[in-house]
Amino acid sequence: MNFSEVFKQSNQLCKVSPDGKYLATCVQYRLVIRDVNTLQILNLYTCLDQISHMEWSSDSLFILCAMYKRGLVQVWSLEQPDWHCKIDEGSIGLVSSRWSPDGRHILNTTEFHLRITVWSLCTKAVSYIKYPKACQKGLDFSRDGCYMALAERRDCKDYVSIFVCDDWHLLRHFETETQDLSGLEWSPNGCVLAVWESCLEYKMLLYSLDGRLLSTYSAYEWSLGIKSVSWSPSSQFLAIGSFDEKVRILNHITWKKIAQFEHPAIIDNTKTVYKEIEKRPAVSSDEMSLHDITVASSLFSTQSKYDISPLPVQIPVVKPDPDRANPKIGVSALAFSSDSRYIATKNDNMATAVWVWDMQKLRLEAVLEQTSTIRCFQWDPRRPRLALCTGNSKLYLWSPGGCVSVQVPAEGGFQVHSLNWHCSGDSLILIGKDQLCLCLPKNRILKFYQYIYQHN
Repeated sequence: MNFSEVFKQSNQLCKVSPDGKYLATCVQYRLVIRDVNTLQILNLYTCLDQISHMEWSSDSLFILCAMYKRGLVQVWSLEQPDWHCKIDEGSIGLVSSRWSPDGRHILNTTEFHLRITVWSLCTKAVSYIKYPKACQKGLDFSRDGCYMALAERRDCKDYVSIFVCDDWHLLRHFETETQDLSGLEWSPNGCVLAVWESCLEYKMLLYSLDGRLLSTYSAYEWSLGIKSVSWSPSSQFLAIGSFDEKVRILNHITWKKIAQFEHPAIIDNTKTVYKEIEKRPAVSSDEMSLHDITVASSLFSTQSKYDISPLPVQIPVVKPDPDRANPKIGVSALAFSSDSRYIATKNDNMATAVWVWDMQKLRLEAVLEQTSTIRCFQWDPRRPRLALCTGNSKLYLWSPGGCVSVQVPAEGGFQVHSLNWHCSGDSLILIGKDQLCLCLPKNRILKFYQYIYQHN
C-alpha cells in the first residue's frame, strides 16, 4: 500500500464527494476542496466562524458548512466559486443542519428541537415542521430520496410523520406504540420503516409506508434493551444489537428471529481467531544519527502482525461500572458488508475485538483481537473487505482470505482515530486528531507524485 503526505484538518471534518471526485476538509474556519486523484487544491473558502459540521449535496455541486455556535449555515458552489448562500437562524439557535436528497433544500433543526426549518436554494421559500423529537435518530430519508420519516413528540406521545420530499406535503401521520421512541430507519428498499424504543425497553416496531404496523419484536423484558440497529443492503435482514451482548437477526418475510449471535468470553467454535502481536525492533542508538532517527521514526516504531490463535481463545473482558451512566456493555456497533454476506459487530465490554459473522451459514467466521480498543471499523463499499483502526499508527484490514496490519509511514506520530472508504473502494481516508492522509493504490499515488513534480 501507498500513503499520501499528511494534511491538516479540524474536528475530523473530512468527506469525499458522492461522485468520488473531490475531497473536502475543514481547517478551523476554512473549507478546502481537493482533487481526489492528485490532492491538488481546487477551491478554498473562508467561513464566518469555526466550522462545526460539513456536508456535500447529493449531486456534489454544493457543500454546506454549519456553525452551530452562531446559528449560521453557509453554502458554497463548486461550479460557481463566487456564488454563496448564508442562512441565519437568529436567536432561536441551531443544533443540526443537513441536505435533503435533492441537494436543493436544507433542513435546520433549532435549539431545544422547537422546529425544523426547510430552506429552498432555488425559490428561497421557507417551510416549518413542528414538534421534532430530540432522540438518537429522529429523522431519516428513504434511499431513493422520495420520502422523509420524522419522529415527533406532542401531548406526551410519540408520532411519526412521513413527508414527500418533492413538495414537503404530509403523506402519513400516525402514533407509534412506544413510550419513548429512540430512533427510526428506512429499509434500503424504502418499503419498511423500523422504529425502536429507548434503551429502557427492548421493543422493535416495523411499519409500512402507509403507517400500518407490520410486526412487533421484543426479545425480553425488565432489562436494558436495544443499543444498535442495522439493515442489510439487500433489505432481507434487520440486525439488532442489545445490552445483553447479543445480536438478533430478523428476516424480511415473517419478521421473526432467524439467528442469534452471542459474544462469549471463551471462543471455541469459529473458523479463525486473529490475534495482534506487537514487537519493537531492536535498534542501537549509536548506530543511527539524529537525522536518521527523525526521518525513520515511523519505520522503527512498534510493529505488529496477526497470529492465528489455537482454540479455545479467551477474549479480554472489562467489567462495567454499575454506578456510571451508559455502561460499557452490549453490542454498540453493527455493519453489513456491501453484498450482505458478512456482518461485523463490536461488544463494548470486549472492546479490543471485532467479530465477523457469515450470514449465509449463520455462524461466526472470524474474530480479530487487537492490542488496543477498537475506535472504528467500516466495510469496503464494493467488496467484502473490512478496515479498522485502534487509535495507533496502523491500519488493519480483514477479508475472507486473511488479515493484515499496515504501518502508516507518516511523520510526527500520526495516529488513526477514524477512517472512511472512497465510494469506489480503491482508497481510504485515514483521520487523526488534527491531520489526515490517504491510503492509495499505486496508480493513484503515481498521479499524485507526478503532479508534485510538475509544480516544483
